[in-house]
Amino acid sequence: MKATIIGGGNIGMALAEGLLEAKVCKAADITITRRSESSLDRLREKGFAVSTDNAEAIKNADAVFICVLPQQLDVALTQLKASINLQKQLVVSVVTGAHTGVFREKLGADLRIVRAMPNTAMKVRASMTCLSAVNATDKDKEMVQNIFDTMGQCIWIAEDMMSAATALCACGIAFFLRTVRAASQGGVEIGFHAHDALKIAAQTAFGAAKLLIENKTHPEEEIDKVTSPKGCTIAGLNEMEHQGLSSAFIKGIKLSSNIADNLYKQS
Repeated sequence: MKATIIGGGNIGMALAEGLLEAKVCKAADITITRRSESSLDRLREKGFAVSTDNAEAIKNADAVFICVLPQQLDVALTQLKASINLQKQLVVSVVTGAHTGVFREKLGADLRIVRAMPNTAMKVRASMTCLSAVNATDKDKEMVQNIFDTMGQCIWIAEDMMSAATALCACGIAFFLRTVRAASQGGVEIGFHAHDALKIAAQTAFGAAKLLIENKTHPEEEIDKVTSPKGCTIAGLNEMEHQGLSSAFIKGIKLSSNIADNLYKQS
């Protein structure tokens, strides 16, 4: 398969690596575009085809991955309009807040499109990616899932849940990292050196997530295993709840979801 990635930033490059990992493409079959010619030399050295011309770059592609910022999307779609082949080409969008209706309005109602929301853990093959599709065939969907499966786990959702997925999945990385940071700072307060506290906190967070994934249990079930009557765990948990831990987390996720829903509208 020949693929074009519009926007060779962090997510675009992770997708390129995913295409290679899934054995969907060879490097020479992947064209990556960036606005600056000077930034393409490193990509050439890796064997990718490169371009600063979006319209030209998609002409021979079977799949077009759009990885630009929301405020850059209108310009990119205007550039692609003249070259897109609705019968042949599948579009995959990772543009935050942009509904597939935007793409079909600007490129054509028959456009086959998959919308994806991964997170930055794709770099370490641990992303959670949410996917939705319009007009895409089963073969299209299987191909896209195979790509994102190389970077972690996938789930198919209704498109009207994509802003919620952005908050819980993409923004969620930052939320959980902040809790790890807070735990490590607590560790320093109780006597650990900073580097030891961070290592302990990060591995403990990893272990907690792995328990839920591998045991397929609810968090409270695992919590019950480490809380005893009048013990130190329940005392710490209750103090965190008194200080608003769960409430703050929920409010933050809701706010991020509302903002994600309007990112493209504000561009």
